[in-house]
Amino acid sequence: MTREPTAAQRRVIDAADPVTGRLRGTEAQLTALVRRGLAFRHPRPPHDHFLTPAGQRVREAPPETPAEPAPPESPAEPAPSTEVFAARLGGAEEAAPASAAGRLREVRSAWQGLLELRRMTSPDGSVDRPCAWERGHLERAAALALEAAGHRPESASGAGYRVRATPQPEAVAVYAPDAAALAACAATLERAGWQPGEYTEPRTRTRYLLASPRRA
Repeated sequence: MTREPTAAQRRVIDAADPVTGRLRGTEAQLTALVRRGLAFRHPRPPHDHFLTPAGQRVREAPPETPAEPAPPESPAEPAPSTEVFAARLGGAEEAAPASAAGRLREVRSAWQGLLELRRMTSPDGSVDRPCAWERGHLERAAALALEAAGHRPESASGAGYRVRATPQPEAVAVYAPDAAALAACAATLERAGWQPGEYTEPRTRTRYLLASPRRA
């Protein structure tokens, strides 16, 4: 059974990226989490560290109250950065990222982390189907798949895709500026393990996709 992480390690876990579980901390902190089975080091450059399913469970559970006061934290272990990745859902109110190159690196890293999460949580190690996290965060998961494939989200500076929640269980609506862009979004989502279908809104006659994560 995994021991309760130290206070410093718990802060690293709590500050993990909510989408991918990517971790930020000192090399000693990350190595300790790997030894405890709470994190893994991605084999591909830049070799980021991500939470394992056990680490995800630790993050979701409240910390245990220690029986004795914890020793003072070493000043050599700084608090991890609280900056986290956020999938862009698209919308005229969204501001474009300050650095396009920096955003591209973040999106690629987040997508690779999500594929690794699929592999680790799939019984057969497959990465072609969405995982439980994606089914619980439909809008963010679909938006990440689109942005990682090069689709541009709608923002104050230009048109693009928009991902929105729907009343239908396990389904999101995806809008695009024209028919070609909508078809391209459908193809991307299908390759990413989603089942997209094209529909028309009765009132506005706007075409959109209704996409659900594939289970088999």
